[in-house]
Amino acid sequence: MIVWNAVQQTLRQVRRNPMRSALTTLGILIGVAAVIAMIALGRGAAARVNQDLAGLGQNLLFVVPGTPGQGGPGAAASVRSLDVADAAAIAREVDGLAGVAPLVSRGGVAVYGGASWRTSITGSSGDYLTVLKWKLARGRAFSEAELRVGAPVCVLGHTVHRELFGAVDPVGATIRVGSVSFRVVGVFAAKGSSSFGQDQDDFIYVPLATHQRRITGSREVAMIFLSAADPDASGRIKTDVEAVMRTQRRLQPTDTPDFFVRDMKEAASMVGSITSVLTSLLAAIAAISLVVGGIGIMNIMLVAVSERTREIGIRLAIGARGRDVLAQFLIEAIALAALGGIAGITLGLGLSLVATSQLGLPLEIDAVLVLLPFGFSAAVGVIFGFFPARKAARMNPIDALRRE
Repeated sequence: MIVWNAVQQTLRQVRRNPMRSALTTLGILIGVAAVIAMIALGRGAAARVNQDLAGLGQNLLFVVPGTPGQGGPGAAASVRSLDVADAAAIAREVDGLAGVAPLVSRGGVAVYGGASWRTSITGSSGDYLTVLKWKLARGRAFSEAELRVGAPVCVLGHTVHRELFGAVDPVGATIRVGSVSFRVVGVFAAKGSSSFGQDQDDFIYVPLATHQRRITGSREVAMIFLSAADPDASGRIKTDVEAVMRTQRRLQPTDTPDFFVRDMKEAASMVGSITSVLTSLLAAIAAISLVVGGIGIMNIMLVAVSERTREIGIRLAIGARGRDVLAQFLIEAIALAALGGIAGITLGLGLSLVATSQLGLPLEIDAVLVLLPFGFSAAVGVIFGFFPARKAARMNPIDALRRE
């Protein structure tokens, strides 16, 4: 009964001072909305990254040059590169591989007729399509003879096709990259942008031998992609690849490796940890608004106590107990915080929907995401409303009645 009376009193005070009530709850509203939106965005980004990694498959591994902890000026120049012989040794000596795709890439300007487009020229083996799960929308892949002799042929990414040819079928046409002419034999199906905003379709695929002879003039490769025939065998394959690479690079058992071997399970775990930390950080920053809103509630409640001193004195004089007054003002503070929390949830869900839609992220919202900020806003009402409520409950009825 006491609680219901306090709630009714709170609603009367809200209707009596709508502007003050709105300003009091504004901080809570903004805080709850910001927390929900930040967590939703963080979850959506994590889900998008996981989707991209899952699209590559749990059986993907990659080898890149470099030493753990290496950095600083001149570090990049000191890294020993990979080469075709490393990829050949892995393909020859490691069992259970579905494909090996050494890769090298360099920027260049592709020209066709009066159109030109700056893009990335990627050279790789015939396993490139299998390992990285590329599908052709038009044309064909390279033949074994074209790969072996380094023929001047290419497959266009969807973006390059659109920029150079528009809606025209480019298969059979000849484009120029620098001083080299390439005959187009196929077009990849579109993949779209990655989680990090990179256009995955903005590249031209050429045979590795062609790239090395006519573009880079070197047998070095940037990395080696591997595909395990059995995803459950990726751990064993990783160990075998490391052993082969140590032999290839003539490393002693005590030598620090100058290469990395990673699989997608490790990459997914690492990305998940990073996005989790970033989401928590963003939510913590947004939660500061809730604290600010709580301070606003406390200030407004202190003003309300001062304005209603005579009312408090009358209630105490006719028999109300101090805990009754404490409950009334505490429930008012909680109710104001709860109203701000409900409005904040509505605004936060709306912002989350709009933001994830604009950024192309999945909307990851559950009951916990909604109830946690709401519970926190109610807790803010209790914490910051207690001091004004206690002040009202401890008033001397005689002194309160003397107040003008």
